[in-house]
Amino acid sequence: MSQVKLDILKHEQIQYIEFVSKDINRAKNFYAASFGWRFTDYGEHYTAFEGDFVDGGFTSGTPINGTILIVLYSKDIEATKSKVINAGGVIVKDIFSFPGGKRFQFTDLDGYELAVWTE
Repeated sequence: MSQVKLDILKHEQIQYIEFVSKDINRAKNFYAASFGWRFTDYGEHYTAFEGDFVDGGFTSGTPINGTILIVLYSKDIEATKSKVINAGGVIVKDIFSFPGGKRFQFTDLDGYELAVWTE
């Protein structure tokens, strides 16, 4: 983890997220195309990812939908939505307003539902 990330870590905030994926290479391609995440493989059944403000990993297995909704921030929600669609994501709730901003929700290629928000 870079020193910059260490300097912005907040007490009791999400620091690392692990997903289960049926196809780790497919997940890597999707998240690299959608959000620019970078990956480091640790064997054939695990890869770690690094984004600008989140780190995590993917492990081999069968995903279970409906457990946690992860929400990502975007400065340009329309552009992010287009990247998600172009990478193969499916929009399950189109952009809508909520107190504090706008967001949309999508499923990735393993069926996980995530959201993206903006002010």
